[in-house]
Amino acid sequence: IFSIKQKLLAMASKPLPGWVAFSTSGVGGIFGWIFIHPVNTLAIRMNLASMQNPGAKLNFFSFASQTVKTTGIMGLYDGLGAGIWRQIFYASSRYGLFQVLRDTLAKYREVDFASRLACATAAGGMAALISCPCEVSLVRLSNDATLEPSLRRNYKGVVDCARRIAQEEGVTAFWRGSTPFVTRACLVGATQVATYDQFKAIYGKFGVKGSANVVASSFTAGLVYSIITMPFESAKNRMASQKPDPETGKLPYRGTLQTIQSVAGKEGATALYNGFFPYFLRCGGHTVLMFFAVEELQKMYRKTA
Repeated sequence: IFSIKQKLLAMASKPLPGWVAFSTSGVGGIFGWIFIHPVNTLAIRMNLASMQNPGAKLNFFSFASQTVKTTGIMGLYDGLGAGIWRQIFYASSRYGLFQVLRDTLAKYREVDFASRLACATAAGGMAALISCPCEVSLVRLSNDATLEPSLRRNYKGVVDCARRIAQEEGVTAFWRGSTPFVTRACLVGATQVATYDQFKAIYGKFGVKGSANVVASSFTAGLVYSIITMPFESAKNRMASQKPDPETGKLPYRGTLQTIQSVAGKEGATALYNGFFPYFLRCGGHTVLMFFAVEELQKMYRKTA
């Protein structure tokens, strides 16, 4: 029995092959997203509703009830296809790259918290650039049904959405909101992935092991990154869904900091946190579900490898 435990511990500390790190991260991301997508839809719509109704105080539960009455329960799954595609590119590359970078660095030096931050930040930024087209499509599909009939784009699905954006607005439109998305992704990497990895070690020192460690670490990481990244999420949503001014032809939001400053100046800093509750449910919930699935999948691989 002792030799079996030693073997399992040795396998657990051995770096995973790159394809395992990427594939398990992607599958884990998809697993979590299927459950969290309705909350994400509400978070996006609630955040953008504050843009359309400056100064309005929105309550999550009444907003959710009204949304379901207006679009139906299945309306909360608008853009699910884009969300899954986003996880295929974003979740797999974000956490997959982090594990590869971390394990590579571990060959040359001890991996401390600063090292985890650097690896996670770089992985998040690269993953965001890769998945920008899926992110823009997700925002458009999630919010289209809430617009006035005359303003709706009436996309038929994720493929139609991507095709029309490329044809009508140019391929560069996919990266129009890339700055806040990449900035947010770097922050997510630092405040979710790196802190999750660090919290696992911290909770482990207090005797929290196994699944309890994964849940506690991922939930704490989700809370930290929700608070820090919400303003950038708000900026990303507004930049991705904006339309040119009908009189001037200019876009109201031109960059991350300009968008944050403009919203805070006109609507107050709290407007950047409109939709925080569903955003936290999305971030915390997806973080817990994703990392739990990833850990279980990687545990299964190590047992069969």
